[in-house]
Amino acid sequence: MKFLRLLFLFGALTSAALAAPITAGSSITAATVYADRAVVTRTVRIDLPAGQSELTFAGLPAELSDQSLQVAGRGIAATILDVTARVVYTEKTSDPRVLAAEADLNGLQHQDRVLKDKAAALDQQRALLAKIETAVTQPPAKDATAPRPSFDDWQKLLTFSSDTSARLTADRQTLDNDREALALKITAAQARLDELRGSQTGPRATKTVTVRVAAPQAGSLDISLAYAVNGASWTPAYDARLHTEERTVALTYFGVVRNATGEDWKDIALTLSTARPNLGGGAPELYPWIVDVLRPMAASGSAARYSGDLSKSRDLVQLQSFNNTMTLSSVSALKAEDGAVADSSIALATVDTAATSASFKIPATATILSDNTPQKVGIANITLAAKLQYQATPKQLETAFLSAYVTNTTDYPLLAGAVSTFLDDTFVATSRLKTVMPTEKFELALGADEGIAIKRTLVSRFTEDTGFTTKSKRTTYEFLITLTNHKRTAERVVFKDATPVSRDEKITVKLLAPAERDLLKSEEAAAQPPKLGASRDTDGKLLWRLDLKAGEKLEIPVKFSIEHPADLPVTGVE
Repeated sequence: MKFLRLLFLFGALTSAALAAPITAGSSITAATVYADRAVVTRTVRIDLPAGQSELTFAGLPAELSDQSLQVAGRGIAATILDVTARVVYTEKTSDPRVLAAEADLNGLQHQDRVLKDKAAALDQQRALLAKIETAVTQPPAKDATAPRPSFDDWQKLLTFSSDTSARLTADRQTLDNDREALALKITAAQARLDELRGSQTGPRATKTVTVRVAAPQAGSLDISLAYAVNGASWTPAYDARLHTEERTVALTYFGVVRNATGEDWKDIALTLSTARPNLGGGAPELYPWIVDVLRPMAASGSAARYSGDLSKSRDLVQLQSFNNTMTLSSVSALKAEDGAVADSSIALATVDTAATSASFKIPATATILSDNTPQKVGIANITLAAKLQYQATPKQLETAFLSAYVTNTTDYPLLAGAVSTFLDDTFVATSRLKTVMPTEKFELALGADEGIAIKRTLVSRFTEDTGFTTKSKRTTYEFLITLTNHKRTAERVVFKDATPVSRDEKITVKLLAPAERDLLKSEEAAAQPPKLGASRDTDGKLLWRLDLKAGEKLEIPVKFSIEHPADLPVTGVE
């Protein structure tokens, strides 16, 4: 009896070992996208028999990271024994988009072959026409009794030859035009196919993940498989709309997502993360900075040998390796593609802030095909109170630019990204937003606004000789800066102008207007908030901070002189 039980147990174990693997027909249900990769989650429900089973997930991207594989189950009390991944090569792809592109290309190439055959037939007809013309127009034979073509025969031949030649020429021109247009279509179809295939020229590589599961009894188990894969990214983008009457900025926060992983994401739960896994988990180690006497390097075979202390050589190698790694990481971190796709409606995300990053969970399911097309998803609609200020540098450009100074009063970190700026309902400019954390203040550049007019006019420039014993030359400049507020509200305007700065004691620069006594002191200009008025820094730059009433016009004179010895050549005097 004991022997029979052992035999039965051996047979059961043998059957379990020889059982065919179970193909897990999983589907992608979620993806968390980072700046340079994505973590994709597949789920499937499996009816497991009692004992050990092998579940295979086939056709996964070959670029997935084996170290990132995670498997979880929910259902019967099963145990996940191990997870393995192997590369599988296939001659033909099963991607329906690639198959459709190949079919389109084959159809266009077939049309080209048909047109090519028609062109060959026209060439044969043209050659036959030439033979007929040659045979008819040859001199008559020596036999005098041979009939000679009449004038009517010659006329009929000429008409036939002319009509046939014109028809063949027109048909050939039409065929050539059709083939040229078709060649463009073939080129586009080939480029599309190459883009879908990527850099794969030989057998296509995929990965198959095998999960071994042990279940004490038969039942259903919901399996989720997660893995990291390159080829996906997201970048922030913003629409900033200033409501001038309310003095608020409506900031719409978008995530521009790209998917080039080789897998389409259809109706998935999408999460955008600000984490940066490419930087690693901790700060890099600092290696010694070695300074030593330069010694000649002797080459032995393909390796160079350091003649100094071995520990110093090891430090140099480690430092070089570390620097190379950091360079590669920096280049990878700078990869960014800004694109914009207009959305008709926006579904907003919920933010989950962790210790080192934030995740934006998009509430609606998303479909993002693996064609690297940028797709916008809404993250947040933010309304922020704004302090408006116009800035100008009329010496460079006689235009006032509006800026809004706001504070991020939300829980959302605003990552650096492109901003499309609207003034009420009018698109005015594009700019970039720096990274702004919650509670941090920042500036939004809102573009030029003709509502504030600024003009800088040269009133006079004259040169005179001065001095009795020592001849000097003095050049005096006078400018007039005119500000006009055409708006119906009072506005603050900050503008700059420049006065010369002397780099030689023989050259004297005097500011005549505004007077030195009217300038703000440095501590007054640097106060928060700074006082209204004019100030000057050490580089000779004048700065005015003024409030203009609605409809107010203000004229500000700027006058200065440059004096130097008459025989001293001076640069910078215009």
